[in-house]
Amino acid sequence: MDRRVFHVKQKLSQYLGRSWSVEEMAEEVGMSASHFQHLFKEEIGITPKAYLQSLRLEKARELLADSNRFLLIKEIALQVGLLNASHFTSAFKAKFGVSPSKFRDQHAKIHQSNPQDGQK
Repeated sequence: MDRRVFHVKQKLSQYLGRSWSVEEMAEEVGMSASHFQHLFKEEIGITPKAYLQSLRLEKARELLADSNRFLLIKEIALQVGLLNASHFTSAFKAKFGVSPSKFRDQHAKIHQSNPQDGQK
């Protein structure tokens, strides 16, 4: 993987809650936005914005599944950098097939019936 793409992927993971534009990502590695976007898509297979959205939704899923913490859906959305809770809910449902609250409920039921799952 190109070191510049790798660097930006690390930054996005590290500062997930930050608002990122493609221009800011490109600036991180000293490239133009259009060249960076082309390189990123060539290396990863999706655009930088799509990658960031996916990363945010995966982190949100982790937070929703964490039975030791109960955060409001709105708090989770903000924590992963999605400022609009209704947009977050729509995006989550599009990616995972269920709403964030339904995912949490389903995961809680599974965890209650298999309490050893989270313990290794």
